[in-house]
Amino acid sequence: MAKVDRRIGKTQEAIKNAVIDLMSKKNFDDITIQDISDRANVSRGTIYLHYVDKFDLLDKLVESHINELREICRGADLTDFSGVSLWTGYFEQNYSFFSLMLASKGAPYFRTRFLDYLIEEFKQEADVTQGKNRGLKEEVIVRFVASAIVGVVEWWFMNDKPIPHHVLAEQLGLLFERNM
Repeated sequence: MAKVDRRIGKTQEAIKNAVIDLMSKKNFDDITIQDISDRANVSRGTIYLHYVDKFDLLDKLVESHINELREICRGADLTDFSGVSLWTGYFEQNYSFFSLMLASKGAPYFRTRFLDYLIEEFKQEADVTQGKNRGLKEEVIVRFVASAIVGVVEWWFMNDKPIPHHVLAEQLGLLFERNM
C-alpha cells in the first residue's frame, strides 16, 4: 500500500473531524461543504480534491470504520467473549463517532452498513445442521442475531454506556453461545 503524504493525511483527518463535530451540533442534511470547510480550516476546493461531496465524505468515513472493525476482528471468533470484546473495545475508543452514527438521526446509513457488516461476518458462524438451529434458514438466524446486536449496541450508545464495554461483550458473548 502506498504511503500517504502526511499533509494529505492531516487534511483528511481535519475534514473528518469537522464533519463529526458538526454532526454533533446539527443534522447531516443541514451541513454544507462551506460549514465543513470553515470548521476544518481548509478551502472548499481542498475538500473537493478528496471527496465528491459531503455524502462521499460520510460514506468514506463510515467505510473506514467498518474496514477498521473488519481488520481488528480478522480471524477472531465473533461469537465468544474475546471476539466480541474486540469490537466493543473499538466502540469505546471511538465513542463520539459511533454515538453520532447509531444514537442520532444524523446518519442512518451507518446503521445499515453496520448491519450488513455483521450479517457478512455471522454467515460463517451460523450452524443449521445440528442442535437447536437444525432446520432453520441460515439467513433468518444470521439476520436475527445481527439485528439484535445492532439493537443492543444502539441501546448502549443511546443510554450513554450504562454498562462497561467489557460487560457488554461478556453478555453478548453469552447470548451468541445460546443462539448461534
